[in-house]
Order: sequence, then structure tokens, then C-alpha cells
Amino acid sequence: MGSEPNTFIASTKCHFCERCDGYGCIGELPGMGGVFENENFITNCASWQRYYDESVSLPKIRLAPITGAVENIGWHDEKSFYLPFLKACKDAGVLLSIGDGIPDEKLLTGIEALKTLNTQAAVFIKPYPDTQILERIQWANDVAAIIGIDIDSYNIVTMRKLVHLEKKTDTQLITIKRKTHLPFALKGIFTVEDIALLQKVKPDIAVISNHGGRVETAHGSTADFLNAHGKTILTYVGELWVDGGLRTRADLQAASRLGASTVMLARPFITSWLRSGDIGPKTLIKNLTYPST
Repeated sequence: MGSEPNTFIASTKCHFCERCDGYGCIGELPGMGGVFENENFITNCASWQRYYDESVSLPKIRLAPITGAVENIGWHDEKSFYLPFLKACKDAGVLLSIGDGIPDEKLLTGIEALKTLNTQAAVFIKPYPDTQILERIQWANDVAAIIGIDIDSYNIVTMRKLVHLEKKTDTQLITIKRKTHLPFALKGIFTVEDIALLQKVKPDIAVISNHGGRVETAHGSTADFLNAHGKTILTYVGELWVDGGLRTRADLQAASRLGASTVMLARPFITSWLRSGDIGPKTLIKNLTYPST
């Protein structure tokens, strides 16, 4: 594809709004939208400005785990999406993540893409029964730099009635943590109950996230949750990351000011690549990391 715009753009589920702030895809899930009429998606995007501070340094930027290219993005098939998309993000200097889903092809194709690119990523696994999680960790062993459990996605609308996902206990998560030699992350921290889980599990990394507004959880924004609980969370974990509604350099600086060492973005990288091809993620990174003049 090179730097040419993606010719599949007309068939995608994204509306390519001038600003990706949750208003253009209300109720579109599967698709690029979220639950609660996009309430958390919209609130995520709007809340970062409360914490702007242009004097702080930027956090690291990592692609959030993306699966469901067909049902959520409108791509024509799963297999042809991950390799060119991950390559474009890698070439832009973005740290990578992959996720899983149903069918298993989604995770396996992401793993194969990483092998082809000769690189590693954070691998986030949904809360399947423990034996299936451990099996997936083995599948990803050669490409995983970090193993994470997407603890909130037991409640994700798009996977209901398709597969058994479960709300994990601290005992289960501690057992999984002990069975991997890699840094261990819990993603989907968005309630006081989740913070109590962190206190017991003590993962290497905690990711504040409401799945981009795509899971039925507490109402609110990741920015406000980070502001309210970030300092407490950092007493239980090695690193604190945040995901949700980050769109500008100022947003990233706000996250850094509140204690996040890494931010995760998904929709902005997807839409930049769909709209502009391989140059899209590079342009996005430039806009996020260089001060406007």
C-alpha cells in the first residue's frame, strides 16, 4: 500500500469525523462506537482538557490492542488487516499491542504479523477460563514482551453469547501472573473494586481503561479516574498506563501530569491508516509529539 490512501475507506464503519470525539458513531457497536449511547467515549475525549499542563514531558505512546477488523472496522477479512496495519504503526515508531477475540484467528493472525515483522508487543488476552488463557500465553510466547489480561472485557457487548468470558478473581489472576515469566498487566481498571484487585495481585502494569467506552462499566472518563486514583494505584504497581479519548499532544501531557508513563490509542491510529495509508500513523505521531507552531 505504501503511502497511498487506503482504497477501502468507502466501506469502513468509521465516519472520519473532523474530530474523533464520540459524536459521529453513537450506538454503532459493533462498529467504532460504544455503549450508553457513546457516553463514556464522549466523556473520555472531553475530560483531558481539565488537566492540561504543557510544561510536562510526554509519555510513551503505544497502540492499544485491536481485534474485530471485520465487525468493528468494516474491513473485508481479518487476515489482511493486521500485518499492514501493525507494520505502519511500527514504522511510525509506535510501541505495539495485540489482542484476542473469537474466533482464535484474531489472536493467531496478530501473532503471525508480529513474527513477520520480527518484533514484540504487549499481548492482551480476554478473561477466558484460566486454561484457555494459559494456552494463549503459550501461543504468544515468541512475540510477547508483556502479557496482559483485559479484565473488563467479560462485559463487552460484541462477544456476549459467542464465548465464555468471566470476571476474574484475585486468586485466578495471581496464579496466571506466577505462570508467566513476562511483565504482567491488568487492563480495564475503572472501578474502586478494580483498585482493590490491584492491591492483591500487584501486577507490573495497571492500565486505566473503560475499553474506549465499549464495555458496560461505571460511567465517567479515564482522565477523571486517573486524577482521582492514580497516586493510590501507583503504590500497588510498577507502571501506570491509561487508555481512552487521547487525541492531542496536550491530552498526552495531561496523562503524563497525572502519573501515566504510557498512553494507549486505538481509534486515532486506525482512522489515520485507513484515511492516508502508511503515512497516516507517521503524521499522527508527528502531530502528537511535536509542539504546534
